[in-house]
Amino acid sequence: MSGTPESGPGPSPDPDRRPRSRGWLLRLVIAFAFAQGAVSMARPAVSYHALALGADARAVGVVTAVYALLPLAVAVPLGRRTDRGRCGPLLPLGVALIAAGCALSGTADSLGPLAAWSALMGLGHLAFVIGAQSLVARQSGPGEHDRNFGHFTIGASLGQLVGPLLAGWLVGGGTGASGGADGASAGAAGLDGSFALFASGALALCAVLSLWRIEDRAVVARAARDAGEGEGPVPVSSILRARGVPAGIFTSLAVLSATDVLTAYLPVVGEERGIAPALVGVLLSLRAAASVASRLVLPPMAAWLGRQTLLVVSCLLGAVLCVLLAVPVPVWALALALVLLGFCLGVGQPLTMTTVVQAAPVGARSTALALRLTGNRLGQVAAPAGAGLVAGVAGAAAPFVLLGALLLGASGTAARSRPEPERP
Repeated sequence: MSGTPESGPGPSPDPDRRPRSRGWLLRLVIAFAFAQGAVSMARPAVSYHALALGADARAVGVVTAVYALLPLAVAVPLGRRTDRGRCGPLLPLGVALIAAGCALSGTADSLGPLAAWSALMGLGHLAFVIGAQSLVARQSGPGEHDRNFGHFTIGASLGQLVGPLLAGWLVGGGTGASGGADGASAGAAGLDGSFALFASGALALCAVLSLWRIEDRAVVARAARDAGEGEGPVPVSSILRARGVPAGIFTSLAVLSATDVLTAYLPVVGEERGIAPALVGVLLSLRAAASVASRLVLPPMAAWLGRQTLLVVSCLLGAVLCVLLAVPVPVWALALALVLLGFCLGVGQPLTMTTVVQAAPVGARSTALALRLTGNRLGQVAAPAGAGLVAGVAGAAAPFVLLGALLLGASGTAARSRPEPERP
């Protein structure tokens, strides 16, 4: 592999040259853990707050879907901007929008404002993730993408572990009491849900503490040169035709939709089955803990099975486990299924990041990641909305069958796609 001298960048682009220290990655993981923790804390709280405001399962699905609507319009423009400039400014901007969306959701006294502020939270999360993923793509060597994206997404899993625990504890009033179906219980859950939303806004602001000196300016300059070498921005159609990109986008959509609907609908299933909010938070956190474990062992698993085979197997097992969640089972069996599901879902996001980054043109990697996130947001709109319709007809557990079908389709798509070899 041809390299650039340490004394400075050479005339030819070398986008995969690493900075001298990987401290930036640790700080990014910490920031992502706080930001994702705030979102993972807020989203179940939004569901409980919506229930307290009189929402049924279908309305919860609509409120959940609105979270992803606003980002659909801005993902690709943000990616284009990041390809030609810095990633760093998107991180504090995203944190500020997440914090504002969380806190303002706590003030909502009807479903309309609750949905609007949830969309603002989603916009902040998108801005943060585009900046963070682009940073990892730029500042990692070609042989480090699986490892660094895996470590990066550990931050998300840590946030998904802690956030639901805090949300469940606060919604349950710190007592673990079951939030039954009567009006008094729903009102109490609504009050505690509001407090959990304010707390999640404060948690998001902690992310800025580790964002200092996180971006390598030499890498920024090189990325700007790479993006400006061609006659213009790489067309979106060309990026989408790159071998491995469509499969990576769809697989990522399916995995994130499963995680998202699970986070939104497990509280609804818990209410239906008499499971306390605090215990629902524990169940969601067990799933996240299993995702952390899977990402810690991702590099050896990918080396052993291969990235494509690992995606196929994890999505297939995830599909079976999602269908099992629709069956009324004891809480211990539900916990076991969620742990296994969390392990399977944990490998999908970092592997699809690597797939998309390595298949995309060098000067359009941020745009390719933004397209992947656009697919994710489409899934976050369509999957909860579809889940809400299914739940309204067949019950709160039925959306898990829909998720199983989606993951089965992702497994088949990954099996049929042979991605580009890793770029040197």
